[in-house]
Amino acid sequence: MGEVDAQALNRREFRGVCRACDAPNGQSGKEHSGDTHDNPPMAFGHDVRLIPPAYVKPYLRRQKNDAADAAAICEAVTRPSMRFVPIKTPQQQSTLMLHGARDLLIGQRTALINALRGHFAELGIVVAQGARNTRQLIAYLQDETTPDLPATARIALQPPAAMLVEVEAQIAKLDKAILAAHRSDPVSTRLAGIPGIGPIVASCLSASVPDPSLFQGGREFAAYLGLVPRQHSTGGKARLGSISKMGNRHLRKLLVVGAHAALYSMKSGKTRTAIADWARTLLAKKPFKVVAVALANKIARIAWAVMARSTAYEPRSQGAAASAASSTTR
Repeated sequence: MGEVDAQALNRREFRGVCRACDAPNGQSGKEHSGDTHDNPPMAFGHDVRLIPPAYVKPYLRRQKNDAADAAAICEAVTRPSMRFVPIKTPQQQSTLMLHGARDLLIGQRTALINALRGHFAELGIVVAQGARNTRQLIAYLQDETTPDLPATARIALQPPAAMLVEVEAQIAKLDKAILAAHRSDPVSTRLAGIPGIGPIVASCLSASVPDPSLFQGGREFAAYLGLVPRQHSTGGKARLGSISKMGNRHLRKLLVVGAHAALYSMKSGKTRTAIADWARTLLAKKPFKVVAVALANKIARIAWAVMARSTAYEPRSQGAAASAASSTTR
């Protein structure tokens, strides 16, 4: 058995050890976190494996400290069934930064809209629901001839209104940057052909899944995104609950929102494809939101096939799907 060298190193000392290591093809394990791509071993040619923190936890013995964490990572990285986090390119990381910044600003926009609506409602001024209708409140605020708005209230509401206008301008700027990243990525442009997936969902999918071959199939990819029922089975009895909500929360949210938009179009009957007919059949038996999540699961499976096989999505009509199924049966 090889000699074990256990010592505490800071970041500068660790870089020196990686540079002086006489085994350039050595394997290095690291717990996945926000700064995992700033990786000294990777810069010096080592085989770096990033492990999700939840997968390291079972190998942690007794109390938690830095030495125990390092021992647990060393144990976890040698497991043959361990699933590692794929390493993203700087461009993929930059695309995900655009999505993160956009999601942050949308949350701030929602908070500002709710604040403005609440304050105006205290004065009996109410507009219809929807983010776009908040512009009426801003116009009402800018009109100094309105008698229903006291001067003190006008002074109090002007800062959040100005912030709302600025946030919406920044969101529009990020949307243009995401669209440019989408058009420059061939995988993202192929994904955009799937129902319920637009430039925002496609670019996030392409950047979040750099290596789709890590999943054995579309079903496993949908389970990774938390779009399958949570299991609590034992003794041969299957107990299924609501969806597990595991994995990438932002990507799951985008897929479910996209599925809602696609399902509204399919519900009208204008779309005549196999997936649309399947959704309408399911709508006759299940609530709308349950069908939307089921459609998000199916969209995730199709997206995995498009990424893994490097092909474009080709929708089939119900007649073509039935003939293909009958020929397969024969």
